[in-house]
Amino acid sequence: MHILIGGYTKHESDGIYQFDFIGAGNEAHLEQRRNVVKVGGPTYFQKDGDFIFTIKNEDGHGGIATYENGRLVSQLLHEGSSPAYVGINKDKHLLYTANYHTGVLAVISYDEKGQLTLLDQVKHESRALGPRPEQVDSAHPHYFDQTPGGHLVSCDLGQDRVDFYDFDGQHLTHLASYQNEDGFGTRHLVFDPSGSYFYVAGELSSQVNVVKFDEENWMFQNVATCSTIPASWDQHNGAAAIRLSKDGKFLYVSNRGHDSIAVFEVQDDHSLKLIQRISTYGEFPRDFNWDEDEKYVVAANQNSNNATLYQRASDGTLALLVKDIAVPEGTRVLFTD
Repeated sequence: MHILIGGYTKHESDGIYQFDFIGAGNEAHLEQRRNVVKVGGPTYFQKDGDFIFTIKNEDGHGGIATYENGRLVSQLLHEGSSPAYVGINKDKHLLYTANYHTGVLAVISYDEKGQLTLLDQVKHESRALGPRPEQVDSAHPHYFDQTPGGHLVSCDLGQDRVDFYDFDGQHLTHLASYQNEDGFGTRHLVFDPSGSYFYVAGELSSQVNVVKFDEENWMFQNVATCSTIPASWDQHNGAAAIRLSKDGKFLYVSNRGHDSIAVFEVQDDHSLKLIQRISTYGEFPRDFNWDEDEKYVVAANQNSNNATLYQRASDGTLALLVKDIAVPEGTRVLFTD
């Protein structure tokens, strides 16, 4: 098993790094850090076989690129900022990108050689911007990926909104929207195993909103909202990554500022009960992820250039195994074979 970590390349980083996962239980640790893809700004990426599909910036241009065994295969770059998120459908060979700065959502196909083709894109117009300073300039889609029913969904931080789309193979069509509270800062979401609920991370409010969801009739019910940080916390914080265990019983959210992972137990009514907040032993944890069996978790701390390894217990809680794993400017974590 390996772990890939990539992120910004503003200081020391050369792109995407790979670690070997060694041992098990309390002896588990990461070894042999090596730069496997030299690329500018791989703040998010996906993997399919030998292909890594990554965000890329180069000489004032941004976009997405395919690398195979460290070699550039294909790229789609445009003038200006690169996307913030990449989703993937491995069965259909489709990628979904959300560009925080330009407001553009895109669907891109890739073939068996990794060649990329833009299929369609839409731009979020700035119609109902939120009240916070991070929102008043424009729409800011931060997430674009699949729904349980085969549609697509985006999170717009600038407009506190979740938008749903149909994609017929050629064109994107808007279907419905769910509106979060003003200033929520809609960033990322996850769906429960039944597909009847989703959990939205609010970056600017440091909250999670639980929503009951009917994908056939596009009906939404606001179930509950809870904080990811202590009530006494009065410094800056931004909620970032959100993960739900495959059994739907435990939800995890990273806090950039409080520098922690909040662990929630999902109740019978799908509301959330906080059961743990654990330090990430570093600064600004943008992403964390786990292995296929969800036994181990790695969090990347962007500002302190380190990652942290945890073991996950059957009750959902995390226990520290190793901290201070050196890796520069990490914003994306992915376990691989």
